Amino acid sequence: MGNLRSVKMKFERMKYDSVISSDPEIIKNASHLILPGVGHFAEGMKNIFERGLKESLDHAVIQRKVPILGICLGMQLLTRFSEEGNVNGLGWIDALTRKFDFNSSPNGVKYRIPHVGWNSIKIRRDSVLLEGIQNLSRFYFTHSYAVQCEVETESIAETEYGYSFSSIVQKDNIYGTQFHPEKSHQIGLKLIENFIRKL
Repeated sequence: MGNLRSVKMKFERMKYDSVISSDPEIIKNASHLILPGVGHFAEGMKNIFERGLKESLDHAVIQRKVPILGICLGMQLLTRFSEEGNVNGLGWIDALTRKFDFNSSPNGVKYRIPHVGWNSIKIRRDSVLLEGIQNLSRFYFTHSYAVQCEVETESIAETEYGYSFSSIVQKDNIYGTQFHPEKSHQIGLKLIENFIRKL
């Protein structure tokens, strides 16, 4: 799913062992899971089902409570439903994935789609994922759809791009970032390190 190699390279740089796998048994027995992704929501869900990964993901994440981090499309796949293809997601986060639907902001500033580049996060709730990361830290985004949490406590951080959307989500052992930590320099590496070492 898209940015697998770049994520793996960051793990190697940080001296962590990682495996890119679609083997259900490896997924079932993993200590941590990363669900990266660049592309189309419907295609991502199709791949999960066609490769027989839904059951193994449910076993690891829901039954064994293995920490999982969804990145970009991977975070969107955690939600209940996406307007991109009008398909259901994994449903682990009580949220919808919606297309940016503006031509300009109320103050007349025009916003392009996709949202590409560096933007800040506004931390709403404490999370182990954000230990050592300051409010308004900047991360690298590239996306045309945004997550709107239906349960306020599951939105850990938000970002403004025309309007506010959830840029970090968390529910129990399930985490997601709309931005790409692997492309966000040292601050992104800190977030990945928190995920691996503290969870």
